[in-house]
Amino acid sequence: MNRPLRIGTRGSPLALAQAGMVAAALRAAHNWGEERVEIVPITTTGDVIQDRPLAEVGGKGLWTKELDRCLMDGRTDISVHSMKDVETIRPAELIIAAMLPRADVCDRLIGAETIEALPKAARVGTSSPRRAAQLLHRRPDLEIVTFRGNVQTRLAKLQAGKADATLLAAAGLERLGLDDVGYLIRDMLPAPAQGAVGIEVRAEAEEVTALVRVIDHADTHACVSAERRLLEGLGGTCRSPVAALATVEEGRIRLRAEILSEDGGECVQAENDFAEGNEVAAINLARQLLNGASPKLRALFNG
Repeated sequence: MNRPLRIGTRGSPLALAQAGMVAAALRAAHNWGEERVEIVPITTTGDVIQDRPLAEVGGKGLWTKELDRCLMDGRTDISVHSMKDVETIRPAELIIAAMLPRADVCDRLIGAETIEALPKAARVGTSSPRRAAQLLHRRPDLEIVTFRGNVQTRLAKLQAGKADATLLAAAGLERLGLDDVGYLIRDMLPAPAQGAVGIEVRAEAEEVTALVRVIDHADTHACVSAERRLLEGLGGTCRSPVAALATVEEGRIRLRAEILSEDGGECVQAENDFAEGNEVAAINLARQLLNGASPKLRALFNG
């Protein structure tokens, strides 16, 4: 290219840090100087609306629609996303061309060392239906308080006493240099695609696609794709509590998943082991989960 590669990203500190990681990886892979990559911050609707849960105001598309518009208009060449914030069904004109190596997939609990150590009736701040349902499944006495905003905003709300504890993704904290904040919760499945950074391009932009694919981490891409296929099979929305984690083990993919009622009272779990490239295994696991669920829980996903 005879001009800088333009990276579209949200303007939050975490999003900018992730865009910086992609820029650094591209510079290293292609032996580029600093001037060959330009980061273009874009304000999204999801960044502007902070007072309501995401599911109430349009879902995950609030994080991506402005980035998509800039990419399709040619104002940017690639978009960098936290993959857990990307809708399952994407515009046909765009493709996820690469993913960086996945970071720690776990959540960190800030406010206590374990979920069991939280005081009785403790208030836990989160806007994630998945986290809320998992917490209530283990601790029905907890009170869930809506927390929106970037990492720093949510930590400030916690410091201000608006909740007794909160859960944040370990990957985001680590990318912001806050890896000493809170305690890792390793016995709780994460959100699908948590910890993964994806790079999206226009499907027709062959030169850009070739440049980006050089930094693709194949195992991360395979695992996140399996988790997103599971979501496709479930047919849920941002209101549907679902957790999933795929790992590569001896050349095969192991996919574990669970769906929960919003109050945590019902939790259906299942797992599958399949060869990489199997396009239907994750869909079949989704059907297994739905078949094992009550009609009320099933309605959260396909109702």
